[in-house]
Amino acid sequence: MSPHTTSTPRFLDAVRPGLTHWLELPPCRTSVRVARQATQARLASWQVPDEACANAVLLVSELVTNAVLHTAGERILCGVGRKTDTCFRLEVHDGDLTGRGIPDRCPGLDDEGGRGLLLVREIADSWGVTRSPLTGGNAVWASLAATAL
Repeated sequence: MSPHTTSTPRFLDAVRPGLTHWLELPPCRTSVRVARQATQARLASWQVPDEACANAVLLVSELVTNAVLHTAGERILCGVGRKTDTCFRLEVHDGDLTGRGIPDRCPGLDDEGGRGLLLVREIADSWGVTRSPLTGGNAVWASLAATAL
């Protein structure tokens, strides 16, 4: 099994007061900034160490950017959830109903883009892509340790 797939994906609970936070965003570039700021604020409120928080903000930025630039749909859902005292999970759900999934890319040295999922693969402890039960589109998730690396 690939390191970024799971046979039984578990989505963030929709209702866990204080332990999950969801944003519904329009599929536009300004949503990336909003998602970064909201993730930063939520993780700071959980007292997640600075390095882990910075990694999470980078991952959210890449995942929301991919959803904005490469998928169709009227909304994006962005969630962060505290799974345990030492682990949290990020999720980005798009509304792309084409069933295409997320393509693997191998950007060339001169390409200006295409490295987002490479960063996710390197930074996240685990990650994956599956169909979203919330939007019907793609759900991309990443789990990170809440301790400084």
